[in-house]
Amino acid sequence: MTDTAPPTSTQATQASQAQVRCCIAGGGPAGMVLGLLLARAGVPVVVLEKHVDFLRDFRGDTVHPSTLEVLHELGLLEAFLQRPHDRIEQLCASFEGRNFPVADFTHLPSHSKFLVLMPQWEFLDFMCDEARRYPGFELWTDAEAVGLLQDKGRVNGVKVRRGRRAGKPQDVELHASLVVASDGRHSALRDAAALPHISYGAPIDVLWMRIPRESGDPEATAGHIAAGHLLVTLNRGDYWQCAFVIPKGGHAALQARGIDAFHAEIGKIAPFFADRLAKALPDWNAVKLLEVTVDRLESWSCKGMLCIGDAAHAMSPVGGVGINLAVQDAVAAANLLAPMLAGTATDKQIDDMLPQLQRRREWPVRVTQAAQRMVQDRVLVPVLGGKMTAVAGHVPWPLRLLSRWPVLRRLPARAVGLGVRPEHVTSPQRSL
Repeated sequence: MTDTAPPTSTQATQASQAQVRCCIAGGGPAGMVLGLLLARAGVPVVVLEKHVDFLRDFRGDTVHPSTLEVLHELGLLEAFLQRPHDRIEQLCASFEGRNFPVADFTHLPSHSKFLVLMPQWEFLDFMCDEARRYPGFELWTDAEAVGLLQDKGRVNGVKVRRGRRAGKPQDVELHASLVVASDGRHSALRDAAALPHISYGAPIDVLWMRIPRESGDPEATAGHIAAGHLLVTLNRGDYWQCAFVIPKGGHAALQARGIDAFHAEIGKIAPFFADRLAKALPDWNAVKLLEVTVDRLESWSCKGMLCIGDAAHAMSPVGGVGINLAVQDAVAAANLLAPMLAGTATDKQIDDMLPQLQRRREWPVRVTQAAQRMVQDRVLVPVLGGKMTAVAGHVPWPLRLLSRWPVLRRLPARAVGLGVRPEHVTSPQRSL
């Protein structure tokens, strides 16, 4: 992956008054999809990615059928599926050593009746390669949005620190008709704009780790519930990407018990891992903590700025739907704003349109967050508290129903795979 190189001191001075139609802070899925759709419509756009590349472990790698449908509508699905990936047609859960089918994607009313597991850097590289086909697109890497530029009470650009990770930091001012904050749940731009948010908290955190796959391992991506613990194992071909769910704030206590005790807990849940844990996880540096938050902005926009994805609504990892909701935000934003940004719309006309995105996307977010919070409180908390165990052969009734009636597996597949109000591409396309 290549990008615009970090500037020299002279170049930074010359770029201090750079102007673009739209600046997108955050090179994650929402930012890259929106960048592609705007460039496709003929909008000059710069996407800012604070890292030097996309190669980072433990970014979400689930691409749901709703996102695959967007790629189909763009004519990109076949090329996308040439990238390394795993197809998941069904999701399963292991409860106290017994396997139960949970979701069946093969009946979805979409072109892709499966879920894709793909390293997020592959997804982002693909979107970037497609966006670069359009002359108005630029990706700046090692470029972090650190503040807002304002004029007469309106955001009109961002302060960008370029080259910090290369050891040659330079500050640049990038002016734009519209700034889009897609810089995640710890968004510097939403904080700079002082946008108030509603925080729901969360009773869980998640530890991420990689464990090598070996011959004889199960094939399926699955969730494992046993002994008061929950472990999710994602089949990544030659390794397992694993998420170990812990009570909120329980990380320090877990570390205090020692890495060997942690190995023992993982081995109880997934016995096939037991003989490789000491080598795969020699110390706590191999285990990464994700502090789970669930929140939502009261207002997703202000004059000159719009928030999408986790910057507008941080999601729980339940269902792995955060990425796909962010992509849906990006599609809806492009549908709404691309014709205006590609044309001669004034700043006021753009500002007047921004609240419409929240009016369209807030209801799906509210419904999804409510469902996630219900699962957290009614399933995950009892599991972690040891209250959901197979006493006298008892299995929770949802697993019994899903196992007995295959048609019911279509419901969680629809909820996870397509979600609430999936978006479709209506933004225009300019000829290359």
